[in-house]
Amino acid sequence: MDYREVEATREFVCRLEHGRDWREQIEAFAADEGIDAAFFRGLGAVQDAEVYFYDQDAQEYEGVTFDEPLEVAAAVGNVSLLSGEPFAHTHAVLSRRDGEALAGHLNAATTFAGELHVQAFDEPLEREHDDTTDLDLWGL
Repeated sequence: MDYREVEATREFVCRLEHGRDWREQIEAFAADEGIDAAFFRGLGAVQDAEVYFYDQDAQEYEGVTFDEPLEVAAAVGNVSLLSGEPFAHTHAVLSRRDGEALAGHLNAATTFAGELHVQAFDEPLEREHDDTTDLDLWGL
């Protein structure tokens, strides 16, 4: 395991805007606040969603689109730099009206309502290509 100690320097509570993309709003917020590293958690509802699953054998993402209202039972993720820009690596558990749960890497979703808690760090985290997984992971 690679690791390094970081210190939380700022914390925010955020309300996401209706009709805008969930993940893009987090990235725009991070850019506006000069946040290069953070963890976040949230909840709310979306009008639609595109969820990715990473096929470890093929080493590529497979996407599934849900064109329906969904509750965001839990959203967790982090902000780091990818190609010099804030990237919000976001996972979510979404639920349908009947309670069925859907989960995965949240690529895109139109926000109905959303609330976040963001904990920022002074020291940046930058993503680098990892040959083993073919993913962009933190360079620690």
